Amino acid sequence: MFRLTATTLILLTALVAHAKTPSEVFEQAAKSTVIVRNIDGGGKSKGMGSGVILPDRDVVTNCHVVKGASQLKVRIGKSEYPATLRYSDWDRDVCSLAVPGISAPPVAVGSTRRLKIGARVYAIGAPRGLELTLSDGIVSSLRAVEGGQYIQTTAAISPGSSGGRLFDENGALVGLTTFYLADGQNLNFAVPVEWVKELPKRSTKAASAGQSEAQWLNTAIALQSRKDWRALLDHSRRWTQAQPKSSAAWFGLGITYNTYKELGQTAKAIDAYQQALRIDPENAMAWYNIGVAYKDLGQTAKAIDAYQQSLRIDPEYSDAWSNLGVAFSATDQTAKAIEAFQQALRIDPENARYWFGLGLLYATSGQRGKVLAAYKRLKSLDAALAERLFNLAVMP
Repeated sequence: MFRLTATTLILLTALVAHAKTPSEVFEQAAKSTVIVRNIDGGGKSKGMGSGVILPDRDVVTNCHVVKGASQLKVRIGKSEYPATLRYSDWDRDVCSLAVPGISAPPVAVGSTRRLKIGARVYAIGAPRGLELTLSDGIVSSLRAVEGGQYIQTTAAISPGSSGGRLFDENGALVGLTTFYLADGQNLNFAVPVEWVKELPKRSTKAASAGQSEAQWLNTAIALQSRKDWRALLDHSRRWTQAQPKSSAAWFGLGITYNTYKELGQTAKAIDAYQQALRIDPENAMAWYNIGVAYKDLGQTAKAIDAYQQSLRIDPEYSDAWSNLGVAFSATDQTAKAIEAFQQALRIDPENARYWFGLGLLYATSGQRGKVLAAYKRLKSLDAALAERLFNLAVMP
């Protein structure tokens, strides 16, 4: 019975996870990609960018594409439509437009949560005025931000691509291409699609004075890409001084302290995360990261509480389930640890690390049959990790 069930699961997973070819991604995506024109008071074009049609029929783009426009026009194919600003999150540089009468299939909306470094992605936009241009690359880095992951990619981005979209290998929208570093090779970035989902509840009428949250974040990511940790720390501190009521600023400072261990500032990372949570108590990622910091300090009980808070807000946060499982295991709560890893695998059944952790826990609890099942599943995902599990848990 187990052999039949496992085989069926593998076949179904393979079917669902089948990656599209570049031409298939382009054919699907091009139908909902648009050109956004920013027109001044004299009727002349001030600039242009790209956009994408959402399931609610609005068009989403970067706010800097539409800033200062007297009129907005959206073009798809040979048809052009008047548009008006609907929602605007100037801090995150994400805006949406109402476009009455536009007729085109909407985009499939994905998630950055399951993106992995090395995954194939595709950018579609209008670089340098060329419509519907496809570029491909891989995810070269992921930076945790509120709600999702900021994406660094080798997929080419250039002027005119702003507001275009970044797709995963199955053609689902994972981000909006937003900026690139002119002095860096293949340093191109996209804001997470989760920020598009949060746009209606964060919408504001006007941009705030000074640098936007996105500008602060872009600089932070550029410094991170150059591995200039001290400059990043200085920048993160200045960000919290300039925007003391920004949860993202304090969250970014916490990441800086907590990620780069050579700074030796884990306690300060916790203080920064706590400040972020005072501003936004429902920030699941801040709760998760404070749990990681507590784990690093050996404060397991506090880590467990923080992971549980994160999961209260976002029950689909697979890494929070996995880390909770590790924390339960460290306190000899094996049954709870197994349940936590099972939840992580329910969300992300292809994650080899989760299968490895679950296999070790089955071994700890004497469930040899389940250890072997976990080993067989892991072998199809990561042969080296499966061999390690075999040596640690199966062979003894």
